[in-house]
Amino acid sequence: MTDELSILGIECFAHHGVFDHERRDGQVFRIDLTLAVDTAPAAASDDLRDTVDYGSLVDQVVAAVTRDPVDLIETLAQRIADTCLLDPRVEWVRVTVHKPDAPIKATFADVQLTITRRREAAVVGDRTGKAEGPA
Repeated sequence: MTDELSILGIECFAHHGVFDHERRDGQVFRIDLTLAVDTAPAAASDDLRDTVDYGSLVDQVVAAVTRDPVDLIETLAQRIADTCLLDPRVEWVRVTVHKPDAPIKATFADVQLTITRRREAAVVGDRTGKAEGPA
């Protein structure tokens, strides 16, 4: 059995982007997560240790977003997915990275990228070679 836990609108200020002004000035990124988790053990025990602690997970995701700038939201989304998959109870994760202030010379509401990653497809490092997730 797989249930879905969603955490929407995690707001982070970071310095990602391909342009110098994005790296220098930074901008807001919003993150949406949906995690596949079996919640039956936690429902039966009523014990936080039997589920994903989404408060701690959000702290880890914010840390992943705000460290080491990258050029692309694709790289950032993968980093976030790897962070979520560190918890062995997470079967898969869907990550949406919103970049509402992307440098586009037209009126637009949002730029967003959504990726889905499964445990068996988790990457074991990011572009900098730092270990990020399970093999």
